[in-house]
Amino acid sequence: MITIRRLIYREVIAAVAFVTLGFLALFFFFDFVDELPNVTRGDSAYRLTHAMVYVLLQVPNHLYELLPIAVLIGTIFVMARLARSSEYTILRTSGLGPGRALRSLLGLGVVFTLLTFAAGDYAAPLADRAAQVLKARMQGKLSIGQTGAWLKERQPAHSYTVNVTALTPEGQMQGVRIFESDPRGFMVSMVQARRAEFAPDAWILMDVERIQLGATASGTAMATGQRQDRMTWPTAISPEMVSVALLKPERMRTLDLFEYIRHLEANGQTSQRYEIEFWRKVFYPLSCLVMVVLALPFAYLHFRSGGITAFVFGGVLIGISFFLLNNVFGYIGNLGNWLPWLTAAAPGLIYTVLSLGAFGWLVLRR
Repeated sequence: MITIRRLIYREVIAAVAFVTLGFLALFFFFDFVDELPNVTRGDSAYRLTHAMVYVLLQVPNHLYELLPIAVLIGTIFVMARLARSSEYTILRTSGLGPGRALRSLLGLGVVFTLLTFAAGDYAAPLADRAAQVLKARMQGKLSIGQTGAWLKERQPAHSYTVNVTALTPEGQMQGVRIFESDPRGFMVSMVQARRAEFAPDAWILMDVERIQLGATASGTAMATGQRQDRMTWPTAISPEMVSVALLKPERMRTLDLFEYIRHLEANGQTSQRYEIEFWRKVFYPLSCLVMVVLALPFAYLHFRSGGITAFVFGGVLIGISFFLLNNVFGYIGNLGNWLPWLTAAAPGLIYTVLSLGAFGWLVLRR
């Protein structure tokens, strides 16, 4: 059995690596073409080499997204090829029953699962952060949308709504606005700072303008302004929380998302979108196990002539449908306020049922 297992593992790993490299090369080409309009001229410009490095740093994220699909296509190719050449029939007569074949592929699926998790939770966030820093150095800052990132924090006496327009490569915030509200929800002050830096349990605001809102003895609204060079604002909002708010949640580490979700819940903010993304990052690597189970029935197809192109094409369609269903469920779950863990697990559960059904019908019954 060890020899049989080595044969299957070697063939599957080689096929998956080949499919993965093909997909990554294709996405690299598309990303590079899409990045070319951003190339400029000048001494500190965003040059062609910068664009190429930026696109290369996107490869780990593409690897995380494409690995389950590549596992499915590569495993289907190997299983169908072994069936066409009658090699799998010989392996079956040598003692490779359906149960052993399933266990062998699941063992290989665990390896791909760990690789997907490492790519999505370690390599992709680090590479994406480096890519954003590279582009920020060339363009001056890192921002998202027109209004930047919005965060909220409750403190014992008041609550604060914070807006950060941009984040520099050095970790300095630009265009900071802090809106202070009393327990009744009325705004009592607004602080505007041209830039700010992170400090332990505080932010150091620089070039500050503070507007205090109140009322006179007669009940007339009153606003007083004050300018300061520096101001310390005590807060528990960390650099990671600002990064999560500025960057796409799917590009962040699982632990960072978990901490940000706790911060949102502690401050009475909706965290549905981030919870769905958190559970997607938990369940998505496990889809590699589903893919190898889904590919096993192709080894039990009986045909002696013709190519295996149709089966590989079917694997591509199945992989694309899984990817689309995974994204669609994320959007629908966010709009419908579904349970986050169920929204993230639903595509994998559906394809698990399909793969086990195909395995039971084609392998065990036939």
